[in-house]
Amino acid sequence: MLLPVVAYGHPTLRKKSVEIGPDYPNLEKFIADLTETMYVADGVGLAAPQVNRNIRMFVIDANPFKEKYPEADGVKGLFINPEILEESGEEWYYNEGCLSIPGIHEDVLRKPILKIRYTDANWKEQTKTFSGIVARIIQHEYDHLEGVVFTDRLSPMRKLLLKGKLNDITKGKVDVDYKMIFPVKNKR
Repeated sequence: MLLPVVAYGHPTLRKKSVEIGPDYPNLEKFIADLTETMYVADGVGLAAPQVNRNIRMFVIDANPFKEKYPEADGVKGLFINPEILEESGEEWYYNEGCLSIPGIHEDVLRKPILKIRYTDANWKEQTKTFSGIVARIIQHEYDHLEGVVFTDRLSPMRKLLLKGKLNDITKGKVDVDYKMIFPVKNKR
C-alpha cells in the first residue's frame, strides 16, 4: 500500500524518532509499504518520519547512482534503530533533493565515509562502513530520524532565498506524482 509522504513544515519531520523492537505492530507490512512508496515516488531512500511514523527506520536503494558511482551498485536495504558511529574524510558537496521537499535541490556538504551500526530485516545487528554517494544517502535518511531536513544544512542566506518555495510546499502548492500530507490547508 502506498503511504502518503509528509511535506516540509509537517511537525513529524521535526521530532526525534524512537527505537522499535521486533514486536512493533504490523512491522513487515510497514516495511513493504515504506519500500513500495520509495520506489513509486522515485526515491533512493525513505525514512519512517517521512510517512508520519516517528520510528528509527529507513530504507535505501542506491542502484540508480551505480553508473556514476560504482560503490552504489547493489546497495539497498533496511536500517532499523541505526546509530552513526563515525563520519570521516574531507567534506564534499552534492546536490540533494528530498521527497518531503519536492522541487528543491541544493548543494549540501557531508563527509564521504560513514560507519554505522543498525539492525537489519532479520533483527541481526550490523556494523558497516559506507562511502561516497551511499554514505550520503544514509546520512540524509538518518537526519530524518533526528528531526533534521537537508535544508537545515544550508547557509542562512540560502534558506532565506528558499523561504517562498518552502512556504509554498507547506501549503500544498506543489506538483508531485505521489500522495502527500501538507501541514497547512490551502484556502480557496
